[in-house]
Amino acid sequence: MKLNKVKLNRQNIFLILLIVMVAAGKLIPFREAYSHYFNLAGFIDWGIAAIFLLYGLKLNIKEIIRDISNWKLHLLVQLGTFVIFPLLVLPFYGLAKDTEYFVTWLSVFFLASLPSTVSSSVVMVSIAKGNVTSAIFNASVSGIIGIVMTPLLMSFFIQPGQEDVDNAEIIQQLLLKVLLPIILGIILNPLFKHLVARYSKLIAEFDKLIILLIVYESFSKAFTENVFASVEPGVFLIIAGSVTGLFFLVYHILRYLAGKLDFKREDVITATFCGSKKSLVHGSLFVMVLGIAEDQKVLFLLPVMIYHSFQLFYVSWLANRLEKKAVVPRASAM
Repeated sequence: MKLNKVKLNRQNIFLILLIVMVAAGKLIPFREAYSHYFNLAGFIDWGIAAIFLLYGLKLNIKEIIRDISNWKLHLLVQLGTFVIFPLLVLPFYGLAKDTEYFVTWLSVFFLASLPSTVSSSVVMVSIAKGNVTSAIFNASVSGIIGIVMTPLLMSFFIQPGQEDVDNAEIIQQLLLKVLLPIILGIILNPLFKHLVARYSKLIAEFDKLIILLIVYESFSKAFTENVFASVEPGVFLIIAGSVTGLFFLVYHILRYLAGKLDFKREDVITATFCGSKKSLVHGSLFVMVLGIAEDQKVLFLLPVMIYHSFQLFYVSWLANRLEKKAVVPRASAM
């Protein structure tokens, strides 16, 4: 119980640091001249590859194989992440197409296309007394599926002619920075899994450091290039309202479907928590490799950051509430 609270406190600190990075991007932006002293972009590129290498090293293939039998739960979570989310955003494409709000719509669709988060999903499921093994499985599988699904879904709307995108370059970046490091990590897992487990806390801090640097670099460019001059308060409210509305829609759809499938309480929690989460880690990384225009990267990060903040605060409250409900019957039975 105390350990879970510590993890949540660290998540809250991380949210504060995200805000600090945004403020730093405004007050002390990183300029191209500084690259002579420290190559921030190069460090981030290597950091992205390192994150996915460590991700592969952390995958426990034996546990994943054992949990495959709970296929209905896994299928529902992945359907929520990669099918229900995009389908809820897709109907608004016709309204946004050929208007000034198309990029706003596309940024929300980008959020809807992302895989589920890993660490917070597992922590929240554990607090709420859900199926932790399946949470680990789905969080891991979601990240792997996302390597293919997120670029695929986005490719329907990011036109190479409009964004000056080299598709071969995008594929190369995804292979070098994402897929190849994961495969290498899986291969090296038997040799280094104990070392990775020993330094798991330090690795988690490294993940956060890279995310913070990506946010800082993106917002530095945005402020120096005056990108936010084009983001009206109304657009910000549209994005904030859209992403919070998305969360509640997906959460309740998954809860309804889990009930129809007669899932146990533990599986319902895992389905709703894992299926409704979106990964800031993958969002930050994919912004760097999907060929999104430089002056639009911050606009694509904005929905992800808003959603990430909301899901952490709200789901942590919900997880503690569900934990209390799980404890009460046991106490009364005693």
